[in-house]
Amino acid sequence: MNYTPNPAISDPAFQFAGKVVAVTGAASGMGAASARRFAAGGATVILIDVNSDGAEMVAADCVGSGPEPTVLIGDISDSSFCDEAIEAIVGQHGAIDVLVNAAGTIHRADSLGTNDDDWRRVMAVNIDGMFYLCRAALRYMTEAGRGAIVNFGSIWGGVGSAGATAYCVSKGAVHQLTRALALDHVEDGIRVNAVAPGEVNTPMLSSQRERPPTAEDLQALADATIPMKRLADPTEIANVVVFLASDDASYRPGEIVHVDAGYTAR
Repeated sequence: MNYTPNPAISDPAFQFAGKVVAVTGAASGMGAASARRFAAGGATVILIDVNSDGAEMVAADCVGSGPEPTVLIGDISDSSFCDEAIEAIVGQHGAIDVLVNAAGTIHRADSLGTNDDDWRRVMAVNIDGMFYLCRAALRYMTEAGRGAIVNFGSIWGGVGSAGATAYCVSKGAVHQLTRALALDHVEDGIRVNAVAPGEVNTPMLSSQRERPPTAEDLQALADATIPMKRLADPTEIANVVVFLASDDASYRPGEIVHVDAGYTAR
């Protein structure tokens, strides 16, 4: 395959003009930040989430940046919903150029504190839903001979952590799914990559704790665990997501890109 450099691709004002981008988990956190960044780059953005109010609020933020955004509400752990969502996107817009799988959930417990339902829910959202959406999108991307998928892994998908067994296992599976899909479809003109964030200031970081953490609590967490001594802002992760989805990353399939302030460098 030959590659001809495009001198316009580094200009964020034109980078995603004419592109159709679907973002799951778009109602908050890193998914929301990613949706806003794609909209700012001129993309037609489809926000997918179970939280209709949150998704609509983020969609309102995207208005004026590019084409009118669309909101699709549903549970990605349902394979039928995933198939129907991608089919609806292609039916309305004629293509799906980028899929960002940012939706995720966590259960903060070790194996003894994880019952069957806890385990199944984490796996259903974090890996099953991601697979269903990738499979649905790849049907159209392979036919078109182009596309980019960015999955959300985690530092805990590579190094593990105590007290979050199901989450760590699910994110390890995300990393392997990403590598396998990348190799399956690298000759189809499709890039599949993953971003592996560290500690990010999102609602998930504060969820399922004994009490809501204060700003001082979060700073103490950063001081104890992060070499840069601060949490990431969701936009800092979204910037990497947008890069991986762009033509600027044309020679980078199958990568797990850590955005963790040096956490995994130790």
